[in-house]
Amino acid sequence: MRLVASMAFAAAALFGAAAQAQTSVKIGVLTDMSSLYADDTGPGSVAAAKMAVDDFNPAAHGLKVEIVSADHQNKPDIGSNIARQWFDVDHVDVIVDVPNSGVALAVSDVTREKNKVFLVSGAAISDLTGPKCSPNTIHWTYDTWMLANSTGKSVVKTGGDTWFFLTSDYAFGHALERDTTAVVLANGGKVLGSVSHPLNNQDFSSFLLQAQQSKAKIIGLANAGGDTINAIKQGAEFGITAGGQHFAGLLVFIGDVEALGLKTAQGLVLTETFYWDMNDATRAWTKRWQVQRPGKFPTMNQAGVYSAITHYLKAVAALKSAADGKAVVAQMKAMPTDDPLFGKGMVRADGRKIHPAYLFEVKSPAESKYPGDDYKLRATVPAAEAFRPMKDDNCPMVTN
Repeated sequence: MRLVASMAFAAAALFGAAAQAQTSVKIGVLTDMSSLYADDTGPGSVAAAKMAVDDFNPAAHGLKVEIVSADHQNKPDIGSNIARQWFDVDHVDVIVDVPNSGVALAVSDVTREKNKVFLVSGAAISDLTGPKCSPNTIHWTYDTWMLANSTGKSVVKTGGDTWFFLTSDYAFGHALERDTTAVVLANGGKVLGSVSHPLNNQDFSSFLLQAQQSKAKIIGLANAGGDTINAIKQGAEFGITAGGQHFAGLLVFIGDVEALGLKTAQGLVLTETFYWDMNDATRAWTKRWQVQRPGKFPTMNQAGVYSAITHYLKAVAALKSAADGKAVVAQMKAMPTDDPLFGKGMVRADGRKIHPAYLFEVKSPAESKYPGDDYKLRATVPAAEAFRPMKDDNCPMVTN
């Protein structure tokens, strides 16, 4: 009897020790669930986060992982308040996604203050690895410098040498206009003017009229999501392209192309770092993702959430702790990145995740052979050239 009791006690002690050895990790997906970026991030980003956790198999690495999500409503004050609540009360270790650069800048500050981790997939502003860089933040999927230097340079070099910008009136839009203007001028083009519009704008008529009157060959859309969709749709009604002017979509996602339809979007040149139909691995992942998002195609934002969480969990498993955010980010920088969606890459000292970028052109309806067959590849920008060199980014963490 005593032997049985002793064995039971020993088993219980072993079980308890194993349970104590397990590292708890809580991931917060802070995103746009209800507004102009919801299709490009939102529920699809949450689905990607769950897939990353499932594929990593946390228990096999001594981890217990929980995911929470929230809608920041595209307001920096709401986003930063959620971040504080998550860090201080709910014991969240890492925040991911965060479309809207204004919200991302605010969340990055809170993350640094609380020594947690911020993995930016949805926001674009290149300042996150420039003057606003942080030892607690990694900028994963794309940024305004990359978009400008891929799409902008390509358009100028193929004859689009005069520009007028329609710019979303917040941090992202102004950064994208700034970075693209620099590229246009550096390649011999001219900027004839710009106009700022409110975020989540419904009526672009007055802004499109100014663009028409400028006579610029290219109308650069320094906006995203629903704003890009509305501008292009209303531009077609205004006869923008029929009149000889062309749109340059500086941040366009496959969800936007699907919403526009190929008849309207055909010929649009854009840059992405992920396309669902690139190879067998991306197609297989997309098929699984679509179980939760039927009829949709994943964007690079959503793919970035998957990729970033995968690498984060590898770093936490290596450290056996998620407690020290700076230490986790340092570990992520020390380890090469590798996943089925972006392939092999790295995280630089300034927090910039490095991988190739792809210049695509939207197919015509006649060229498309199946649902989601929306892009044809015009050029691949190698990883070493896709993002701003560290010597030019003015990141205080980096000594050049």
